[in-house]
Amino acid sequence: MEMEKIVAQTVIETERFDLRPVRKSDMGLIEMYTSDLRVARMTTSIPHPIPPGSTEAFVSRAMADDREEDVWIMDGLKSDRAEVMGLISLSRLDRNQSEVVYWVAPHFWNTGLASDAVEALVQTNPMQNDTMFASVFQDNPASARVLTHCGFKYLGDAENYSVARDANVPTWTYSRKL
Repeated sequence: MEMEKIVAQTVIETERFDLRPVRKSDMGLIEMYTSDLRVARMTTSIPHPIPPGSTEAFVSRAMADDREEDVWIMDGLKSDRAEVMGLISLSRLDRNQSEVVYWVAPHFWNTGLASDAVEALVQTNPMQNDTMFASVFQDNPASARVLTHCGFKYLGDAENYSVARDANVPTWTYSRKL
C-alpha cells in the first residue's frame, strides 16, 4: 500500500487581509473576476470568455490533496473588505524553487494589495523554497513594480502564451533568493 502525500496549506495573516486556502464558496467571485477581460489578459492561463465548468475545475485542483500548486485567496473580511479580492499561488518547481502567480480584482488595483500579498508570501515562505520566480507581461508594468518592490530581481526577457489573447506575449522574468 502506498501512502499519498497530503500537502498542508497554512493561512497567512497580514494587517488588512488574510491569505487563505480556496473554498468552494469562492467559485462565484473567482468566476466573476476572472470573466473580466482586463484580468484574463494579464494571465497565461485564464481563458476569455470563461468556459462553463472551468472555475469549478480550478477550485477542485486548488483543493486537491495531491496538488502541485498552493492557491491562496486574498480575503479582506477582517478589514470589512470583500471576501475575495484576488488570488496568489505558488507552483512547485524542481531544485527547491517555486513560481509566484497572482491576480487582483480590478476594484482593488492600485491599493498595494498585490505588493502586500507577494511580500507576505515571500516572508512566510510556506514551501521553504530557496528561490521564487515570477514573470509578468511587458504590457503590465504595474505587476513588474510589485515584484521589484518585493525584492525580486530582473532576470531577462522571454515570452509566454496567453490563453485569453491566443498569442505569445513578451514577458519580464524575475527571481527572489530566500
